[in-house]
Amino acid sequence: MENNTRRNFLKKTALLSTGTIIGSGLFNAAFAAQPVLQIDDLPYEAAVTDTPGTYSLPKLGYSYHGLEPHIDKATMEIHYSKHHQAYVTNLNKAIDTLDKNLIDYSKSLESIFEKMSKFPEAIRNNGGGHYNHSLFWSLMKPNGGGTPKGKLAAAITTTFGSFDEFKKQFSDASMKRFGSGWAWLVVQDGKLVIGSTANQDNPLMRLRGKGLKGKPVLALDVWEHAYYLKNQNRRADYINSFWNVVDWDAAENLFNS
Repeated sequence: MENNTRRNFLKKTALLSTGTIIGSGLFNAAFAAQPVLQIDDLPYEAAVTDTPGTYSLPKLGYSYHGLEPHIDKATMEIHYSKHHQAYVTNLNKAIDTLDKNLIDYSKSLESIFEKMSKFPEAIRNNGGGHYNHSLFWSLMKPNGGGTPKGKLAAAITTTFGSFDEFKKQFSDASMKRFGSGWAWLVVQDGKLVIGSTANQDNPLMRLRGKGLKGKPVLALDVWEHAYYLKNQNRRADYINSFWNVVDWDAAENLFNS
């Protein structure tokens, strides 16, 4: 049964499409903080087109195997080149169907999120998928982990009492997100808040009703495709692995931005 499940998972990922993209504002500071490694199997850098309104994959700051043994190479490659690419491809398709008066192509995804309730589900799902994954990649690095420093570390201690208590609460939010979604550390009204969102929603989206709002500082993808090949259904093991690859410098940059 387990082999069949894994085989079906791989078949589904193989069917996902490919395409092109550009990055967006808030996670640029985190990307800039990461050196680009010159490794033979580093993922390609997708060409950014000159066509307004198109998006392309951001280049990773590490190889597919760069986060091992914590995030395995196979999962990283499929997650980035298939799942993230599919969000990019479908976002570009969705953008092309919009009334050109509805969207200013010179604006970032964040500006779209501010008016999210006015856009169709395809923009919400795929725009969120592109933004969330781009941010996620930037918040990890080889030989990461440890503890934060600087203003972020002080804010974590002030808000949660200790770094260990923060990790516990963030891990709990990651575990308790039912189904697919994301766990977040955000700045909300000047204070750090932990929460989660469903599917590809994020705290920048202005949606009708209640939900987590704030400026992202840390994000964790808890969709099964982020960990199933290595951890199967053991989400807790994946969350524990995440703490070994967190790029706290990137998180600090986001906190201070």
